[in-house]
Formats: sequence, structure tokens, C-alpha cells
Amino acid sequence: MTIKRTLGNLLLALLLTGAAGCATTNGDSRDPLEGFNRSMYSFNDGFDQYIGKPVAGAYHDVIPGVVRTGVRNFFGNIADLWIGANNLLQGKPVDAVTDWARFAINTTVGIFGLIDWASDWGLDKHDEDFGQTFGRWGAPSGPYLVLPFLGSSTVRDGIGTGVDMYTDPLGEVRPYHTEYALWALRLTQLRADLLEASRILEEAALDKYVFQRDAYLQRRRSLIYDGSPPREKEPEEEPTDKNNKPAAGEKGAEDDQDKKPR
Repeated sequence: MTIKRTLGNLLLALLLTGAAGCATTNGDSRDPLEGFNRSMYSFNDGFDQYIGKPVAGAYHDVIPGVVRTGVRNFFGNIADLWIGANNLLQGKPVDAVTDWARFAINTTVGIFGLIDWASDWGLDKHDEDFGQTFGRWGAPSGPYLVLPFLGSSTVRDGIGTGVDMYTDPLGEVRPYHTEYALWALRLTQLRADLLEASRILEEAALDKYVFQRDAYLQRRRSLIYDGSPPREKEPEEEPTDKNNKPAAGEKGAEDDQDKKPR
């Protein structure tokens, strides 16, 4: 069984679990599955403390910086293919062409993406995925959800992550042991890039779970609106009279707050 099929089945099981538990209530309406999410967060944190972080730390300390940069560029170059596709699906053809031009330049002149010449030549890298595309199409984010090993997500972003993994070119690499090695290298590089962020999290957060959840949701909202999200409604602006009915056009405004404008 390939990695992408295994992870896809795992994501599906977790999303079904999340859907089954959506009636759970707690203090934050964005996180109705907080009990489940905190348990999964503790599992992920334990795995990271004993395996993920030590491996990433050793990788960072042993592998020269120029090599790590090449690894990061290599996987980033592969990602530009589907980043371009997502930009096109979101109605941004100019950005899509830029992404594919980056891929063409870095794959050839940049030696299979090891050197990021495209950025030096003024072609900015974008950050798009299927979760953002679904938001552009009007899909609500759904409840916050912590996925095993992958961490913070939402129901919508979890489905998007499954599509991202299924379409990832690494899934077509053969033999399988080469595919597994490339996935391990990519994940190790990603975790190494987050070493400083995890240190800040440890030092700054009284409740790491809440801090990470809020940071994730805020960042995703910013990405969905391409860095310019509309102002969120202040709590005092909410109607306090239960008999007040929303005016025409106001219904569902809160649910739509993290969708991209059409």
C-alpha cells in the first residue's frame, strides 16, 4: 500500500470521526471537538518530543545549510506544479502562469529545483492548496480538527490535505522504498524549518493547544483572503435580543467569514 493511500484512508477516518462528533459543545464555537482534539494534540506532541524533534534537530545540526536549502528548494519546486493548478482553479490565471514559469525555470536552470533562480528573477513563490481552493468555491471551514501527525486543520482543510496528498507527484515515484525515503526527507526538512517556531511556542504559550489553534485559524483565514481578510465582527455587534431576526443578506454572514470573495 502506498503512503498516499495509507494517509488518505487515515484522513478519511479522522474526518468521519470529526463529523460524528460535531454535536459536542465547549466554550469555542470553532472547536466543538476540543476533547478529541486535545487528546490527538497530546499524542502528536509526544511523538514530536520523542521522535520528530530529535530527528529534525540532528538533521539540522549534521546537514550543511546549503544542502538543507537545496532540499527545501527541491520539494518547493515540485509543489509549484499544483500551486499553479490551485491558482488557476481559484480564478487567478496570472499567478498560475507565474507558478508554472517558476517550475520550468528552476527545473532546468535551477538543476531539478535545487537552486531557486526564479525568485531571484522576480517570480514570487505562492502558497496555495486545495483547502484554500475549496474556500474560494464557497465551502465553509467546518470545525477545527487536529489530525494525527499532521496537526492543526479543519474539516475542509483536512479534505483538501487528502486531495493534496493524492495528487502529489511523490506518490508516483517507484520503487516504493524511494518514495518512502523522499517523504521522510520532506517531512524531516519541514520539521527542521519549524524548530525555532516550536521553541517560541514552548516559551510563550500558557496553553499551547489554544495558542496553536488560534494561530492556525488566523493564518488560514489570511491565506484564503490572500493576506487581506475582511474585519471580523466584534462580539458587541452581535444582537443580544433573541427575538431579533437577522435582516436580509445577514444570514450566514458569520459562517461565510473565511470564504474567499468571488
